[in-house]
Amino acid sequence: MPLIPEEPQIHEKAQGPRATPASGRTAPTPRPVPGPRPAAPPRPGRPGPLRPTPPAQRTSRDVAPAVPGPSGPATPAAPAATAAGPQIQLIPASPEGALDAAEEAVDLLLDSGRTPGEVLVVTTGEPHPWAAHELSFGDAAYWAQHDAGDDVFYADAAVADRAAARPVVVVALNGGPEPAAVTALSAAHSRAGALLIVCGDPQRINSVLGASA
Repeated sequence: MPLIPEEPQIHEKAQGPRATPASGRTAPTPRPVPGPRPAAPPRPGRPGPLRPTPPAQRTSRDVAPAVPGPSGPATPAAPAATAAGPQIQLIPASPEGALDAAEEAVDLLLDSGRTPGEVLVVTTGEPHPWAAHELSFGDAAYWAQHDAGDDVFYADAAVADRAAARPVVVVALNGGPEPAAVTALSAAHSRAGALLIVCGDPQRINSVLGASA
């Protein structure tokens, strides 16, 4: 009796992932996940002013004046005007260094919290470079800067009496004839609301103050 070969036993293998969904349709190809979008290129800035930037022109400070906290020490108050007029501070300086001393005084005023529009600087000799620059555009443009009242204004002693009053006036005795110094100090004293700073030779300042009294 011939032997019937035994049918090989078929073992079911573990099925792998389906190539097609149960419905028989082909599975859609997954879309790649988009990465981060590139940053947009910066927009071109607005064109600058047609007028060149004046030399040493003042602008408001980026750092705001310190405000005392609830438990912190109080910020020293600015000198107050007395009944007889503004407080006067003298800064010894030679005629050649008086303008630099005035610039340092303005820097300290702005650092202490004064805004640029509160300060007027009067010169008795060579005009400040900012004033010379603005006057090159004409007298009307120069005084328009004064009327705007948002920046430190520089004036020669000859036109100081035309400037409006400001809380602080700084006088630089940087040369010039004696009458110019007398005019500058007289105008500065009448226009300083709280503080008058005079930069120059102490002996000359005392003599000029005596002459202008």
